[in-house]
Amino acid sequence: MTTTIDCAGALDFDSCYRAVSARDSRFDGQFFIAVHTTGIYCRPSCPARTPHRQNVHFVLTAAAAQQQGYRACRRCAPDAVPGSPRWNTHADLSARAMRLIADGALERGGVEELAARLGYTSRHLTRVLTAELGAGPLALARAHRAGTARVLIQRTAMSMADIAFASGFRSVRQFNDTIRDVFGLTPSRMRSLGAPAAAGRPCAIGEVSLRLAYRPPLHLPWLRWFLGAHLVAGLETMWTGSDPYEWRHSRAVDLPHGPALATIEPAPAHVNVRIEHLDMRDLGVAVNRVRRLLDLDADPLSTDEALGADPDLARLVRTAPGLRVPGTMDSAETLIRTMIGQQISVAAARRHVDRLVDELGRPAPWTLRDDSLTGVDLRDARKLAPPGPDDARTLTPQRPDDARTPAPPGPGDARRLFPTPAAIAEHGHTVLAGPRRRIDAIVSTAAVLADNRIDLHPGRGAADLRAELLTLPGIGPWTADYVTMRVTGNPDIMLDHDLVVRRAAADLDLDLQHGHTAWSPWRSYASMHLWRSRLSVSEPILGDQTADTSMLPKDSMRAPSPRSRMTRSIPARPGQPVGTLEGAP
Repeated sequence: MTTTIDCAGALDFDSCYRAVSARDSRFDGQFFIAVHTTGIYCRPSCPARTPHRQNVHFVLTAAAAQQQGYRACRRCAPDAVPGSPRWNTHADLSARAMRLIADGALERGGVEELAARLGYTSRHLTRVLTAELGAGPLALARAHRAGTARVLIQRTAMSMADIAFASGFRSVRQFNDTIRDVFGLTPSRMRSLGAPAAAGRPCAIGEVSLRLAYRPPLHLPWLRWFLGAHLVAGLETMWTGSDPYEWRHSRAVDLPHGPALATIEPAPAHVNVRIEHLDMRDLGVAVNRVRRLLDLDADPLSTDEALGADPDLARLVRTAPGLRVPGTMDSAETLIRTMIGQQISVAAARRHVDRLVDELGRPAPWTLRDDSLTGVDLRDARKLAPPGPDDARTLTPQRPDDARTPAPPGPGDARRLFPTPAAIAEHGHTVLAGPRRRIDAIVSTAAVLADNRIDLHPGRGAADLRAELLTLPGIGPWTADYVTMRVTGNPDIMLDHDLVVRRAAADLDLDLQHGHTAWSPWRSYASMHLWRSRLSVSEPILGDQTADTSMLPKDSMRAPSPRSRMTRSIPARPGQPVGTLEGAP
């Protein structure tokens, strides 16, 4: 059974109602149910009694339901769902616009700038979004602001006025009216209901802990390997346990209003994220980028069903169900790092990127605050001090029975931000090593990025972005395909120029010359399966994990109850609660 809603036309009422009757959580975020008799809208897995057929209709977005006057259900919290996989699987205007809106483009530049980045007029964009999604760009942005405000109200001690402006509202009055319209509560009442145990307790400024939902299964060993293999010293840090599902990844990320530190740790049925040193205006953007990095909005059952039907891939899919296509936290960073890694091993590329970050990366603001207290530059101290166990890139117990428990990473471990394109364009020749032709190409591309001569963002069409990348010096089909896949999240890019993928195909006697159109529209995921299959020979954690279901909810078909959601999470600072922020509007 496929679990992706086809949104090319109107939603099929019978299919949607069957999903609602089954309370199937796999459809959460793909559509919403508006109940006429109560005036509320819900997620498909809402635990409330299923309304009669004649009393409901279905909409693609929460914004459409809000536009029609429905308020969010307090029981199922329909704004706390995974985003729709449609925004990545489709390349039409509405899908590309949704990817940019989720990345905060509308909040930063308004409708005119959003339309210009998509190549259309604001009038045409509004007409298309209203016709296809049931809500225009302003209504979609309003839904995003309401979801962000809910988390800040319930999970921080910020004043209501600060929350209003941090969420993107123009005034406190607009904030109050929107919260009442969307949730049927005043902001003060919402705070009292959201986290009564945390009321009155102190919480760190600029810090929030969240639980990010996803559609199971999720192949966590693959994400652990990918993040760990590409780890950059000073920019990222990773803690791993003996269990392939036990890991924690932390990195500094540059956001529109300033840098922050994001720490990711998987847990049963969700992914824990703690974001520190955050300008709260960037909360929605930070969450969206973490979701894209881990591909949490994917529909793995549909993907696995389609690829598993091919005899050539069936064993690979059974061995690694829920495999994801890693995205990116920073598009420009991904392009530069990919170019550095051309025609060299992953380990060698990592050494080159380590040096680039060490020499040209900006110190993180929290590192500067630490330096002002100690009087020591942490980077200089690291160079002068003799190597010790804390210098390890990953702190992993050597044996399953190792009694030593590695310390989790702290804020000081992610000390630097990735260099800006302007810094690389100016100083890259003195820092980068390798063939002169490759260095010239990287510096030239950095200059193009710094001058905004290429618009590298998730709202680009995959074919257009690939064609534009191929015009840059030093970028061939492999780089263009890989960067396009990670930046846009397109699920249908065959990495047939990748050496590891080609060797995996040779092991299976597969011919990739004709692009394997039978795997469409999931060729990006097929590439990941081939990649993982070949790497599993030398990477034990990428072996067969099908027998281990410790990270899956016992009943993935039904929404977890509030009690079942209380699982372990990233330790927060004293008094700091954990919240949830999900989904597209």
